[in-house]
Amino acid sequence: MTENNPKKTREEKQIFKKMNFKKMNGWKIAFLVLTAFVIGTGIFLGTRIFAIREPNYSETAKVTNTKGQEVTTISMNKSQLNALIDYYLTDFQKDSSVKYQFALENEAMLSGETKVLNFPVHFYLYFDPYVMENGNIQLRAKSMSIGTLGLPIEEVMKLVKRSYDFPEWIEVTPKDKAITLRLDQFQLPTGLFVKAKKINLIDDEIQVGLYLPEGKE
Repeated sequence: MTENNPKKTREEKQIFKKMNFKKMNGWKIAFLVLTAFVIGTGIFLGTRIFAIREPNYSETAKVTNTKGQEVTTISMNKSQLNALIDYYLTDFQKDSSVKYQFALENEAMLSGETKVLNFPVHFYLYFDPYVMENGNIQLRAKSMSIGTLGLPIEEVMKLVKRSYDFPEWIEVTPKDKAITLRLDQFQLPTGLFVKAKKINLIDDEIQVGLYLPEGKE
């Protein structure tokens, strides 16, 4: 019968603990590496999704001749203007597979569908319209709805700007949370142009001036 050696037993226990420590430490390292990879991938995808690719705009957009004689003032209500907007957007988006809608109620509303992490999400953006001194119209975003996602308005507007084609005379500026209708760049086929004069959605009063360019009076 062999005699027990207490010293040898203690050494064996220490070796066993070291082996277990290395094994546990290896699992911890693998877990940390995997966690760092997942977080890093998420950050990368997030920045790619919300990074906006800005086109090279010139500092001063081309402006058509907005000097002339006012021919008449056109008054309309929201229903009449919505019919015109719907007709215009239907024609403008006829060759587009991704469509959006714009309508006036007690506020201006832009709605459509975009993708977040490659999943389709329906959005609604609500604006207050303001007539600018030059006769253009600025829509200032005040609230939004985009499913259950808690994204800030600026990020949603970046997604909208990337996802949709807008007429050249419409400027979307996510940083300012605004959309500007550049009526000074919108000219009717006859050469006439328009300027906004009044927008009161609550009282259902909308007025635009119709102008004849200089040299054509």
